[in-house]
Amino acid sequence: MGTNGAAYAAAARRSLRVTLAAGAGFYLFLYGFGQSVAATYALFAAVALAGLSRIPGTGRQRAAVLLRLLPAAWLLVVVGTFLAVRTWSAVAGMLVIGFALAFVAAGGPRPAGAAPGLQLLYILPSFPPYAPDTLGERLVGTTTGILLLVIAEALVLPDPPTVPYRELAARAAVTAERCAGELARAPYELSPAAGAAATAAAMALRPSKVPEAERPAGPGVRSRGLAHAGLAARTLLNRLGRLPAPPPGRAPTEAGLGLLRAVGRSAADSAALLRGVSGAGTADSGPGRERALLAAAPAAGAPPAELRLRADLLELADAALALSTAAGLAVRGREAVPGMPIGRFWYAGMRAPELWWRRLVGHAGSRSVFFQNAVRISLALAAARAVAGLATLPHGFWAMLATLTLTRTTLDATRSGIRQAVAGTLIGALCTAGVIALVGTHTTVYAAVLLPLLMFTFTVGPVKGVGWAQALFAPTVALVFAQLAPATWRLAEVRLLDVLVGSAIGAVFGLLAWPRGAQQEVRRSGVVLLRSAAEAVVTTTAAVAAGGVRDPDAPPEHGSLRHALVLAESAFAQLQSEPGAGKGESPEVDWQAVLLTGHHALWGADRVLLAPAPVRGPAAPVLVPPLEPEAAAALTRLGDRVAGRMLLLSAVLDPIGGNGKAPDAPLGSGGASEAVPAGAPGGYYAADAWLEALLAELERITGRGPQRAGH
Repeated sequence: MGTNGAAYAAAARRSLRVTLAAGAGFYLFLYGFGQSVAATYALFAAVALAGLSRIPGTGRQRAAVLLRLLPAAWLLVVVGTFLAVRTWSAVAGMLVIGFALAFVAAGGPRPAGAAPGLQLLYILPSFPPYAPDTLGERLVGTTTGILLLVIAEALVLPDPPTVPYRELAARAAVTAERCAGELARAPYELSPAAGAAATAAAMALRPSKVPEAERPAGPGVRSRGLAHAGLAARTLLNRLGRLPAPPPGRAPTEAGLGLLRAVGRSAADSAALLRGVSGAGTADSGPGRERALLAAAPAAGAPPAELRLRADLLELADAALALSTAAGLAVRGREAVPGMPIGRFWYAGMRAPELWWRRLVGHAGSRSVFFQNAVRISLALAAARAVAGLATLPHGFWAMLATLTLTRTTLDATRSGIRQAVAGTLIGALCTAGVIALVGTHTTVYAAVLLPLLMFTFTVGPVKGVGWAQALFAPTVALVFAQLAPATWRLAEVRLLDVLVGSAIGAVFGLLAWPRGAQQEVRRSGVVLLRSAAEAVVTTTAAVAAGGVRDPDAPPEHGSLRHALVLAESAFAQLQSEPGAGKGESPEVDWQAVLLTGHHALWGADRVLLAPAPVRGPAAPVLVPPLEPEAAAALTRLGDRVAGRMLLLSAVLDPIGGNGKAPDAPLGSGGASEAVPAGAPGGYYAADAWLEALLAELERITGRGPQRAGH
């Protein structure tokens, strides 16, 4: 089946569920019980949460979300009913509630997808007539419509299953286990098939390749842990692909082979834990596993080749430990915290309300696209409600519906949508006028045509675009209202006027309130992250060269890098939370690789500075001597080179002044590798391996490096 065929099939399944739920509730109350108010709310509740909303996931996943939304729907109907007493109170309520519903989209793809439908559940009761005496009927209709939709989502034409992100991370961990096992056997290098499998497993973890419902973009411990498990799995695969083969005729040391086997066991245990295998991750984890992995590496004082191998192997061990910790957090949440090294997982011990608060506070500023969208849509809806109330706009509900559906996150998208919507509404209005003029007050005809038209509208509209949607929705809504009260052809004229008013309001606020999309903020925060990482690289290499006291219980703060990483993760999460986010992701820039580079810069800096600390016995401060002048100079040059590449890439990607495209030449390939100074200690090799790995990861950002795992 082609792309269009699959899109129509998915739209038809959803349309059938909407039609069954909306039609059953509408006909039951209107013709079964003679309750027009309950019929209206039953129909629009189903249409709002399945037609207007785009809650990602399978039918059963959406059904579970809808059940959790039921109390919120009741609250919105109650508040909207009582605030309709005055125009100013309805406008104030629209401003506050509109902002809150749009801003809660910061919680992930599902809240973001449900927000438009919830907006409609407030808009509908906030219009005249002010009739608090019908509140019971409104709540019964709303409840019935949502419950019918829950049944339809769960039972009618279930969607094809998707692969959960946990399973994708588990598959990557299994692939890492196989790669580690292959590297521990002669000829001690990855075969082309293993390298291709590692590349595919790493690429599958890119959020742009993952269905919206499976993207770990929520603020909770498990969601954050799963996101970090994906990053750690990609990192581990990348480092396994970069591990150099031993010189011809020489086998790796037994200690090195032991570490590779330990990495494989750790990856296998992480995969089992992610897949929910009973008892997985309960043994040989946390600090005990960390000491075992590090102790398996060649000791300091060995020949230079073994010291360099030790540094490369420690990179592997670090990624395996990160994957193990993140997998525990993804599966067990806060229960996984005791005994775990959580310094890099700052959120691990926090409760859900605190993490939600941090997420919302982090977005409470003009740099957040969620904040921008919330301000834009709340002001536009409040303005539409004010115009409808003060100008006594007939059927002003349609004007607000047009504002809600046509206000986009970018000005260009808003302009394009409005042009198509007005053209579609004009065509729909002409069709509506003709139908009403021909049929008149014969409601039986309207009742017979409504369900097929509703089915056709929600099948074709989402695939063909906003113009078709408006052209079909106009007569559909007219058929509904024609059954509730006598209608004339002038109903089509009113519908066209309302859409024009709503479109104009949407265009004005789309122009005035941050007329840019989420991609811009992701780019800006990614640039800040690269610059902060460059600063950490320079300070870390300087500290390694200068020596000094290393206290494992007081690791370096790197406050600016940590802050930049949190902001970049939030920006990336908000991009992935927006419907169709994968389509907006630049094909030339791997933004998850930018996050991976930031994590590696932070985690690697901590590990490099603490590398001389013992892995057995109590952690105590260690006095590390400075490097010899030749080694210090070589390491400083390499650090400056890495930082320079980061700054160059940040300048290219900068939304202010940069062209936003990948550079024509590879960033990490310029210049030869530094010659290894004679007598350099193990700390030099650890820092050198970290810096070389960062250079390789910079190539992954633009996709211009060598094709290894994760590119």
